[in-house]
Amino acid sequence: MERLQSKNLFNFPLKGIAEGPVAEFAAQIKKISSSGPPAEIGRKINELALNDDAQSLDQLLLMIRANNDGLAMVMRSFPPFQEAAKNTSTTEFKVPTSHDGNFDVPVEVYTPNGLVGKSGISAYIFAHGGGCVSGKARDSKPFLAFLALSANVVVFNVDYRLAPETKAPNNVKDFYEAVKHISKNAKQLGVDPGKICIGGESGGGYICLGTCVLLAQHDESHLIKLALPIIPMVDDYAFSSPHSMTVDERSGYMVMRRIWTMISADLSTQSEDPLLYPGKASDEILARFPPTIVVEGEFDMFITESCRLATRLRNAGRLLELVVFPGVTHHICLWPGFRISEMFDGTMKKIFDEYLHK
Repeated sequence: MERLQSKNLFNFPLKGIAEGPVAEFAAQIKKISSSGPPAEIGRKINELALNDDAQSLDQLLLMIRANNDGLAMVMRSFPPFQEAAKNTSTTEFKVPTSHDGNFDVPVEVYTPNGLVGKSGISAYIFAHGGGCVSGKARDSKPFLAFLALSANVVVFNVDYRLAPETKAPNNVKDFYEAVKHISKNAKQLGVDPGKICIGGESGGGYICLGTCVLLAQHDESHLIKLALPIIPMVDDYAFSSPHSMTVDERSGYMVMRRIWTMISADLSTQSEDPLLYPGKASDEILARFPPTIVVEGEFDMFITESCRLATRLRNAGRLLELVVFPGVTHHICLWPGFRISEMFDGTMKKIFDEYLHK
């Protein structure tokens, strides 16, 4: 593959602090999460993460899923997202798979009303967040409907199976099969087969990157014009020494250790498997990745592992951009108010305009 040339469109100045609207979002999140049920759930999650017995892990999973349900509720109640839902059409189809039993992967499709019935539309295939252990595709519908309108794309929201009920790499394969199906049937779906982007946030970013590994392994990266992992889980950095971590990485590393344990079939035997840890893909595999833009927050809990992968992708000639939002944590990046801000929404529109639509 030829080396990619970045347009170097995103060079946000990083100051080591949150300022302006980003600081306001941080204050909103702190106010909500520091009292009542959100505070109790957060405290319980950190407490349970200190233990690795089966009962604690089961309780931890319940708390993580409850926490994700709370964020989904905030999403649904956000007026700009509610308005966007009125201006998009929702359809659904299922993709038959057999890599882990017979399972039909549900895919929701959000099409701006102005694009319904048209052909040759750019597509964004999305994997939701939640650490790959929580959440449902529909939780992301409010934001994705807004994004579909803002960026003039049709969004395919893939409801891949979660861990620990489904172990790696089968959750990645659910998404991979959906991507293959959409690519193969692009014209029937009204999509330009040459303008398909795959992406995901947090745990969905891991699903996206794992799919990139599969595409590279099968020489299928040409099916995708762009990969867009956002604040992604990348590798086993959480198992390293917390003394070398940033403050935000240290605050979540024990939870991440438990989450990776839930995702993996066997941590020891899969320790070097890029379908569990995409950041461990070989240089040869990375050189066959689709064109990739990595989106991060300055204070995200995955900033080190994401930037390390971005550096390797740049060296392999497959990185288009590394976008780092100044002052942004993991929680801010997922916050509804931030998603409609010029920093985030403007960046997403520019990414699609410059790297997908053209």
